[in-house]
Amino acid sequence: MSIPARFRALRIHARGDEHRAGIEDLGLDDLSPGEVDIRVAYSSVNYKDALAGTGRGKILRRPALVGGIDVAGHVVASRDPRWREGDAVLVTGCGLSETRDGGFAEYARLEADWVVPLPAGLTLRESMALGTAGFTAGLSLHRMLANGQRPDMGPIVVTGATGGVGMLAIDVLTRAGFEAHAITGKPSHFDFLQSIGARQCVSRHGLHWGQRPLEAARWAGAIDNVGGEMLDGLTRVIHPYGNIASCGLAGGHELHTTVMPFIIRGISLLGIASAGTAYDIRRRVWERLAGDWKPAHLDRIAARETGLDGLAGVFATIMAGESVGRTVVAP
Repeated sequence: MSIPARFRALRIHARGDEHRAGIEDLGLDDLSPGEVDIRVAYSSVNYKDALAGTGRGKILRRPALVGGIDVAGHVVASRDPRWREGDAVLVTGCGLSETRDGGFAEYARLEADWVVPLPAGLTLRESMALGTAGFTAGLSLHRMLANGQRPDMGPIVVTGATGGVGMLAIDVLTRAGFEAHAITGKPSHFDFLQSIGARQCVSRHGLHWGQRPLEAARWAGAIDNVGGEMLDGLTRVIHPYGNIASCGLAGGHELHTTVMPFIIRGISLLGIASAGTAYDIRRRVWERLAGDWKPAHLDRIAARETGLDGLAGVFATIMAGESVGRTVVAP
């Protein structure tokens, strides 16, 4: 397959307080070093991408990088024997758009050690409809199961439920046999959340956690995308030996709680760091997401698609708190 000398990419420049992002023409040798070159079929937009693209978060660790923490496509050249021309592959996290050029481009150069073969059961588009958001939801469930969470213990509540991770977590939990509940600040989306599997929806505007270190237990576990006061409150209302998977901080990075939930109810707080997950676990989670955990409503959750030129508008929508579900990028 011939590779063009130049191709389009969304490049972000961030040096000190200066920030700009726009479409540029690049060549493969302009990209971070790697052993595997791919023709990008799809990427996706995550909250982290919006932070990087707008300059609202210090995501880039280099002065200029191609954005996009997710990418999927076909190998066009490989200097590593594990990968051959034509292989369908994906990468999520692993330093993309942080320490190396990412997936918002027509071509990408990747480190061979992080490339994951597209699992049977997923198309390239479906893999990016999931992307980091779906992988985070799957990794949360993987860690909860490893720490003893079972469906018969009771319902799992998902916070930030109208975001990409939240919606996919509801769908994945339901596919895995759990009863999923949803907490969201957007009550107008209750019907949609119920249609993808949420058994019960709660408005965060009406939540009253109480003031005691332990309150009446309401849920057997949680997947929390919000952090801050939401996570504070969750620690006080989880059933004994339940797990909270902490995977986001849209509501704040501080945590004010006590040791009481941990030493009296035995709950566990599990940190979900999807970007640097070990390769064997990464492969295992992707196989589950392509198999028995594959969301049943993936096309409805990731109904929007954009090209590189539409990314700025998607970033703005996310940062305004108006985004619902997932956006797939077709460069």
